[in-house]
Amino acid sequence: MILVMPNQWIRRHPLDGMQITISDGFVAERINAEPIVTRHGARVQPPRVLRRFVRMLVLERAGERVVVITPPDHGAVAPNVVLVEEAPPDAAIVDEPSWDALTDWLLGGGRLAACSIADLARLACIASPQFAVLIGEVAAQRALEHVWAASGPLRGGGDLDSVLQPLVDAAKHSTRASEALVSALSHAAGASRRRRLR
Repeated sequence: MILVMPNQWIRRHPLDGMQITISDGFVAERINAEPIVTRHGARVQPPRVLRRFVRMLVLERAGERVVVITPPDHGAVAPNVVLVEEAPPDAAIVDEPSWDALTDWLLGGGRLAACSIADLARLACIASPQFAVLIGEVAAQRALEHVWAASGPLRGGGDLDSVLQPLVDAAKHSTRASEALVSALSHAAGASRRRRLR
């Protein structure tokens, strides 16, 4: 997994052997309110700390701990009512659709074969260029299996374009998804040609 941090640092984390935990958490946000000072110079009100709610993906292996969180919610978490873990200050913050795609894939065992075309399209949006090509090839194989299973007399048939529609929709908004779509279409064309030659 490659994470690009806000300061443009790139952090690489191998996923093999990682234990995955999903939990709720909070990020402490300091609000510098003007303290009230008495006539003797004593501060009456310290700066406030708001606890903002986040969802946390924790990856652990042999002393290494990687935390990926969603952006902090605008609502605050009550400090004495809800007991949740604080996210570390070096946690990577990703948007919610990316977080959902990553957690769904990791909780599915990190296997592309277990993903639907829609799941592969979501995953392609956050993939590296090389991984997007692989996702496209897997999407093509899944789509071809669906089309071949639906073809035949009395089955109504199915076409490749309608099966790959989630990937087509994702390609309208993501460069990586469009790379996966090109890979899927080229892989499907080659596989269909090989099947006809048999």
